[in-house]
Amino acid sequence: MLRWAGRPLFACSLLGLTGCGNRTDAPDNHEISYQGASYQVVEVDLARHPLSLHWRDPETDRPYSDIDTLRQWGEARGQRLLFAANAGIYDRAFSPLGLYVEHGRTLVPLNLAHGDPAAGNFSLLPNGVFAVYPDGHAEVAASEQFKMQARPPNWATQSGPMLVIDGVINQRFIGDSTSLKWRSGVCAVTPQRVVFAISEVPVNFHAFAELFLERLHCQNALYLDGTISQFYLDGKGYSGAPAFMVKPYAGIFAIFE
Repeated sequence: MLRWAGRPLFACSLLGLTGCGNRTDAPDNHEISYQGASYQVVEVDLARHPLSLHWRDPETDRPYSDIDTLRQWGEARGQRLLFAANAGIYDRAFSPLGLYVEHGRTLVPLNLAHGDPAAGNFSLLPNGVFAVYPDGHAEVAASEQFKMQARPPNWATQSGPMLVIDGVINQRFIGDSTSLKWRSGVCAVTPQRVVFAISEVPVNFHAFAELFLERLHCQNALYLDGTISQFYLDGKGYSGAPAFMVKPYAGIFAIFE
């Protein structure tokens, strides 16, 4: 099972709500088993739960760095955090390593540099972009394809590697690889239905990609990160790795009530 990484469910009175009856339900969450491994899966209907991205507090310019700080920021503004997850790969200065867009503003440009795959997952090509557009529709696309489309997103994060590309598992992955880590990823099954998954046990890239293709039916899926990965779902936190292994985030996916 995933480790508890958050606080107990918060009472409605602490959130400034008039009563639990008015509360917006969190996105659907369930545990699934596939090929001997267990995963937590969160399904987001963008028509009901618009996704946003958060890196720095717009008033102080300080990074949120962790989900609990973002939760407190929302509560101070009367917004209950329903869901949050780490958003992608970042550099040693804790800035997004690739494209990062908030409210239609590009804070970090698309990164098409071809680095050494041994230096990090981002350079295990192709990497890709998760984007939500002004019409509320989402997609995952390989970075080069995203650039060719030239379609400005409202929210976007670049990460890598791509797990599934046009219905095919990334050919760089090795089926019997012994590189096992806790892993998180995302796909858009349809333009309005986004699926996040985090492994409860360490798995290799190929097994994780197979989950998205065969079990979650994703034609394109993007790796978000490994050991540091966390999900937050309406008062509960999920983390595969021990808390001391979780580092600050540069970007955080969020759904606020």
